[in-house]
Amino acid sequence: MTWDGEPLVGFDLETTGTEPLEARIVTAAVVEVRGGEVIRQRTWLADPGILIPAQASAIHGISNERAAAEGRPVREVTAEIAETLAAYWSRGVPVVAYNAPFDLTLLTAELRRHGLPALDPVGPVIDPYTIDRAVDRYRRGKRTLEAVCAEYGVVLGTAHEAAADALAAVRVASAIASRHASVAALAPAELHERQVRWYAEWAKDFQQFLRRKGNAEAIVDGAWPLREPVPTVS
Repeated sequence: MTWDGEPLVGFDLETTGTEPLEARIVTAAVVEVRGGEVIRQRTWLADPGILIPAQASAIHGISNERAAAEGRPVREVTAEIAETLAAYWSRGVPVVAYNAPFDLTLLTAELRRHGLPALDPVGPVIDPYTIDRAVDRYRRGKRTLEAVCAEYGVVLGTAHEAAADALAAVRVASAIASRHASVAALAPAELHERQVRWYAEWAKDFQQFLRRKGNAEAIVDGAWPLREPVPTVS
């Protein structure tokens, strides 16, 4: 893939929790970047329709009072985010999301929850978390966005602020490509398919590790870039 001069779009959600099939959108950002600089961005503040737990507010800084007073209905926000991403994918522009299965699964769950059309197709997606774990598998230390920014020399603005995290994800993706020619050489569709495989391999290895450690029934979902919600039985 030719990284320099081509647009990349960062995407990030801040939410009510850490389980993507259950959590709700609080803030979101879609940031279009070219040559490392922002050329366009959209941000959203939603009223998620449920109470935001205190621990979630402590991370992203959005209180229930602010979400209720300033946030737009989450159904409208969800529809606009999906339409924005779809417009970029229709032009072949890659969407960069750090730990994409979380954000895209959560967005997909919100679309289903509110009776909105599904994301289709999805991709190309670039997930610096998945790529970094594949190309530098044995590096010690955490793989949080903050830690990986430090590893690749990327300045992270306000952590857990959607626009800052979306921009940092794009810059980390570019930094990984600069360090690893094998990544930079891949076209977006090829890189997307590699990540499908890399994530599945990681999930299989991690599941085996958990089972060796005594959790005999551990299951790690290997789907990337999003997990399919389990159909409800009526």
